[in-house]
Amino acid sequence: MPHPLIPESHLSGPPNAERKFRLMEVVRRRLRERRYSRRTEEAYVNWIRRFIRFNGRRHPKELGEEEVRQFLSHLAVEEGVAASTQKQALSALVFLYDQVLERPLRGLEGMTPARGSTFVPTVLSEREVRALLDALAPLHRLCVELMYGSGLRVSECVALRVKDIDLDRLEVTVRGGKGDKDRRTPLGKGCAVALRRHLARERARYDEDRRRDIRTTGIGDALLRKYPNADRDWRWRYVFASVRSFVDHAGVRRRHHLDESVLQRAVPAAAVAAELTKRVTCHTMRHSFATHLLETGADIRTVQTLLGHADVSTTMRYTHVLNRGGLGVRSPADRL
Repeated sequence: MPHPLIPESHLSGPPNAERKFRLMEVVRRRLRERRYSRRTEEAYVNWIRRFIRFNGRRHPKELGEEEVRQFLSHLAVEEGVAASTQKQALSALVFLYDQVLERPLRGLEGMTPARGSTFVPTVLSEREVRALLDALAPLHRLCVELMYGSGLRVSECVALRVKDIDLDRLEVTVRGGKGDKDRRTPLGKGCAVALRRHLARERARYDEDRRRDIRTTGIGDALLRKYPNADRDWRWRYVFASVRSFVDHAGVRRRHHLDESVLQRAVPAAAVAAELTKRVTCHTMRHSFATHLLETGADIRTVQTLLGHADVSTTMRYTHVLNRGGLGVRSPADRL
């Protein structure tokens, strides 16, 4: 007997255990059981919703390899998505059929592949980095200095906790980075001085939060069972805590970290104010970190470790900076 269509409210509404169709709740639970990041969870859930809507809200149990092929080909041909986007959509659907429906997909031959691209990262010169920093407000400047000086992603920067900063050894520990991996990366001396001042101010705000019983977010239940006061502990406080607090579902007032969007707006605006002609984002600072290290003679494997790349081929894209003049040759215009 065919499944009835999944109502749109079940796809886009908040989780509800009383629903007749609980597919999306099961998908989220399976993702969390396997310790996927929240960012990956949201991406996979979004692709699964789009797949169901593309097929007229029919239940995925009634769909198979042919419908998956058609959806992925539609992304490539009609929507013109990048190869990486199509690959992410495929990963989400493979997870759905393998881990949720327990009916693994058996070959997707005939799918139209998305067009790949040769990605050359945007890199700022040292002069441009200084100009960008000068155009930023103090708090945003400190975040950008950390992203540039330590090679952090914007999500890693805002999620730093006090215990992750070693001001004596000039080291930053990134917890649960991409792929749920930890790593250590250097901390610039200039950043250390600014961080000491920032943490002194933040400590005063923390003391006030402690009096008002405002706790930190992002500490799992298992850790709280082991360390019951971890969400009240200064060591677990976010370095860049949010200005606003909120009340969670349990009625506890908490303070999250600075939202990524604050920096994602501030950095391009500062680039315009500094009259930079390149398209600058938060990730540009990470590209510049890796490129400048290679320019000063750092080993490619060392840079790979500092960036947290699983494959050295990902890091190799930064070696383009060693090819002066296009392919390592001098321009004939230099002889004029």
